[in-house]
Amino acid sequence: MIRSIGLVALLLATLASPAVSRPSTTDMTCAQARTIVLGAGGIVLGTGGQTYDRFVRDRSYCEPTEVGKRAFVPARDTPQCFVGYTCYEPGRGDRFGDF
Repeated sequence: MIRSIGLVALLLATLASPAVSRPSTTDMTCAQARTIVLGAGGIVLGTGGQTYDRFVRDRSYCEPTEVGKRAFVPARDTPQCFVGYTCYEPGRGDRFGDF
């Protein structure tokens, strides 16, 4: 009984702990960041400080009404690294190619 209470307490402490930190592009080379996106298909990556975004390999990882927008992020070896795309919901005033 005491073991099960301890196990429940451990489980609750784990669930209440802060979120696991996400990988950051600033800690990787450009090639490493691109490889992670290609391998995962879609992944949330930190881009420095408290900023982050979801990056995808191609439009198939976006919602049906979204389009892919080219994504450049800071990496350890370059300030502008193409890692893939972010999903973007075009508005009424958007023209194809303006995003």
